Amino acid sequence: MRQSNRMILLILLAILLISGLVTANVFLVAVVKVHARSGTDLTDYVSASNVHRQVQQARRGYILDRNGTIIAQDNVTYNIIAVLDKDRQSRKGEIAYVDDPLATARVLAPILGMEESTIYGYLTKNAKQVELGNKGRNLPRETKEAIEALDLNGIEFVQTTKRSYPLGTFASYLIGFAQADDSGEVSGKMGIEQYMNAALSGEDGYKRYQADKNGNILPGMKMEEKSAVNGNDVILTLDQGIQEALESAFVQTQAEFNPDKVWGSVMEVETGKILAWGQSPSFDPNTMNIDDYVNYVSQMPYEPGSTMKVFTYAAAIDSGAYDGSALVDSSKFCYAASNRKPYRVSQGDSRKIGCIGNASGKSWGMIPYDLGLVYSSNVVTASIITSLIEPEVYEDYLDRFGFFKLVDTDGIAETTGVKNFTWPADKLALTYGQGSTVTMLQMIQAYSAIFNDGTMVKPYVIDQVRSSYDDQNVLYQGQTQVVGNPISYETSQQVQQLMYDTANREDGTARFYQIPETTIIAKTGTTQLAAVGGGGYSTGKTIVSLMAAMPAEDPKVLVYYAFQAEYDKNAHVKSDAIKSVLRKVAMTYNFAGQLEAAEPKEPSAEIVPIHESTMPSLINHSLEYAQNKMAESECEVIVLGGGDEIIDQFPQEGDLVVTRQKVFLLTDTYQISMPDMTGWTRKEVSGFWKASGLPVKIDGYGKVTSQNIPPGTLVNKQTAIEVVLQE
Repeated sequence: MRQSNRMILLILLAILLISGLVTANVFLVAVVKVHARSGTDLTDYVSASNVHRQVQQARRGYILDRNGTIIAQDNVTYNIIAVLDKDRQSRKGEIAYVDDPLATARVLAPILGMEESTIYGYLTKNAKQVELGNKGRNLPRETKEAIEALDLNGIEFVQTTKRSYPLGTFASYLIGFAQADDSGEVSGKMGIEQYMNAALSGEDGYKRYQADKNGNILPGMKMEEKSAVNGNDVILTLDQGIQEALESAFVQTQAEFNPDKVWGSVMEVETGKILAWGQSPSFDPNTMNIDDYVNYVSQMPYEPGSTMKVFTYAAAIDSGAYDGSALVDSSKFCYAASNRKPYRVSQGDSRKIGCIGNASGKSWGMIPYDLGLVYSSNVVTASIITSLIEPEVYEDYLDRFGFFKLVDTDGIAETTGVKNFTWPADKLALTYGQGSTVTMLQMIQAYSAIFNDGTMVKPYVIDQVRSSYDDQNVLYQGQTQVVGNPISYETSQQVQQLMYDTANREDGTARFYQIPETTIIAKTGTTQLAAVGGGGYSTGKTIVSLMAAMPAEDPKVLVYYAFQAEYDKNAHVKSDAIKSVLRKVAMTYNFAGQLEAAEPKEPSAEIVPIHESTMPSLINHSLEYAQNKMAESECEVIVLGGGDEIIDQFPQEGDLVVTRQKVFLLTDTYQISMPDMTGWTRKEVSGFWKASGLPVKIDGYGKVTSQNIPPGTLVNKQTAIEVVLQE
């Protein structure tokens, strides 16, 4: 019994001792703030100010064209932070704030391209820490490393991300732009960048931990960590070559007609894939020189003019009321009305409300209805809805074709236009595309039915959304969407024949747009602009437009092009700019292939066979090794820098390269000699940009004709390189 009592007493004493130790440890931690086992001062750990959080930035997804060319990407940059708080804790007694503002300003000024006095003003502010203005933000890695090498007290960096657009103005009103807010978060502000923001945005990761005043982490303390998740890549239906041809045509039109605005689009008629989409004036999202936020293709309603006549003919043909060989009077059309329905009367009739004439007052006398489209007669289309079909029938067909309502293409911001179809004059005017407004997006959707055997497809531009970690992981796949069958196959074939005659007869109004690569079908338009303040139409400016498709025997691709400028009676004769787009499309799709097969040409002795090969990995190899390796590919190797080892390359490992293609090998980021870019393409200039990291402002399209930095000049990140391209 005594032994048992003694055992119980010992157990109680042990429990009391352990409790005392625990209580003492709690007292030391909670009150004295000392870690009992190690003797470490925990003051810094229990203070919320010593809980550190490091953000791991996610990469925003790429935007690419259908061939994988990068249109938008993230560039890692850095912002300078100057710590001014003299009470800031430091590691191992080192100074952790700017202790000599004058000396610091003096050495930073030439690197940042700032005045010493400006930097000194920042560094002497009454604040705990400051940034150094715009020139202290978005610094490239090389600049950051150059400043770090100076070992300046209190100068630190925060990693940031800047969205860049290697192709400059390329489809900028469609692509839009993304910017960082004050917190550093990048989000889309316009275009695809904005309405695909959820897909493109990643999720930042973080590391959260406690550290003492010297930045040390006590073993056993809890640490939280979450990895960053990059955004998804968005692949568009755009084709770089066709888009650049369209924008090059804009430049040519600007030079020839001095227009207020130019806009255009290219689309596959069977799939609805948008191959090109643009306008001028445009803007460069790298520099944000933007004055107008209106996307002309989808947000600018306008009176389409004579390209609308095709739908007047389609309505008459499809309703069974059309006889193309029947004769119609093409002289001035005067009209009266009954219950707001117009009908034709003689010029001297007392019931006459008004009269309609053809462009330039032309009259061909009695002509077949078919020639009314070939000659683009306003009188004949007015006759169609007064003699062949009722105005309500025409209105119904316009609804079937999707006019005056949203197309709803991939979330693109758009407007519907306005239908004026109440009064007799409105109904007649709409047969030749005046009085009511549509958008280009509506036009290309409606014309898909004309060119696609009566089947109307919705235009779309988002081809895929893919995981940035796995190209095979497709999260969204764009698909052809049939949105109606407004006309029959037979009607579409008959209308196509009329458009063939319009483009290929010697007296057809679209004959000036013929190209050697293939045969086209087309309809022109010349639209008067409504006078400012109402009251009729202005005689000063017009909208010149063309709708064309190719090849004529089986249309696959349509091209729509329009510009607003001072009236020029020869606007459709001066067709080279628009023809350059038609030719680019024909060559891209090899529409001339059958013609070439039928009439083979003898090969020239100067033609060099084209060989394809895969780009090897050259990074970390010697320059000599790289040059020997590339000799097998017969590419043109351009060495950037004076080093002996490759630190970057373009194209990347695994990319396809062909004979005579320019390959850029970077050996040194500080001693890059400016190459002679004369004759380079936009793609080759972009290759120099990607390999060297040196930003280049590209103006124009075609090939380089001039550069502001002479060849052989040493250039770096602060050099403002500009090149001018011309077709």
